[in-house]
Amino acid sequence: MTDCVFCGIVNGKIPARRALETDDVIAFHDLHPAAPTHVLVIPRRHIATLDDATDGDAAVLGKMLMAARQVAAEAKLESYRLVMNVQAGAGQSVFHVHLHVLGGRSFAWPPF
Repeated sequence: MTDCVFCGIVNGKIPARRALETDDVIAFHDLHPAAPTHVLVIPRRHIATLDDATDGDAAVLGKMLMAARQVAAEAKLESYRLVMNVQAGAGQSVFHVHLHVLGGRSFAWPPF
């Protein structure tokens, strides 16, 4: 995918303040944070939505969760929320799978 903004971050064409980088995932600070800590965790390989993931993507999806845990630990978050929006109707605006790591404030439930 050549016009995906997150692919542009992966390949270094678009700058981002990176929080974590591994061979499989990148985590970077959201430009429009919804919490004091708001980091996005993405796979390096383009997967448009969770609906597009295959059984072969299970490992990288798990690595995204482990990266989110590491980001939260490094940010010294006592508690945090993970969010993955799937499809536009749920709020997905960039079609490259990503996990939001939100922390630094209290969150209500339900979230609406």
